[in-house]
Amino acid sequence: MKRWLNILIFFSVILLRCSLCSAQEDKKNIGYLVPVCVYEGDTIPWIQLPQVYIFKPLKFKNDRERKDYYRLVYNVKKTLPISREINRAIIETYEFIETLPNEKAKQKHIKRVEKGLKDQYTARMKKLSFTQGKLLIKLIDRQSNQTSYEIVKAFMGPFKAGLYQAFAGLFGTSLKKQYDPQGEDQLTERVILQVENGQL
Repeated sequence: MKRWLNILIFFSVILLRCSLCSAQEDKKNIGYLVPVCVYEGDTIPWIQLPQVYIFKPLKFKNDRERKDYYRLVYNVKKTLPISREINRAIIETYEFIETLPNEKAKQKHIKRVEKGLKDQYTARMKKLSFTQGKLLIKLIDRQSNQTSYEIVKAFMGPFKAGLYQAFAGLFGTSLKKQYDPQGEDQLTERVILQVENGQL
């Protein structure tokens, strides 16, 4: 315990000294493998450490709960990259649409994007399980801060949004489902943070 405390104090001192000499930091760092700062004649390596998330250990009541947790981890790893790609496509499409001169050009571009997305994602979406599909709807809300329904409505209009919502309803889900990291999606948020940080 004492050893860990000494290591923690050592790194704290280094970080403090680097923050004090950040104004004197050599921007070019010529001849060094990592960024450095010079403080009172001392050359100190400056390294950005990744954030580490520490959670209370999970306690499973039975084997089924353990399997459900590891299935959630697997599903997050499979759907999180897709939700990021979709969010990037939304942002790029929105930014490009803003540059177009009129409504006709915008609608034409949206149809092209819709066809491109169908071509690109249909095969991948067919491979997703029902649970993964429901999770993806929530992760899209987490990434873009908008429900899938709102996204479809913004780009394709209320008629298509309603049509897709009705189709999702046939399968017992909803495009209006929101991500709730403090409530029912608390465990999912924990898994996502650990996956994003390389801890899982």
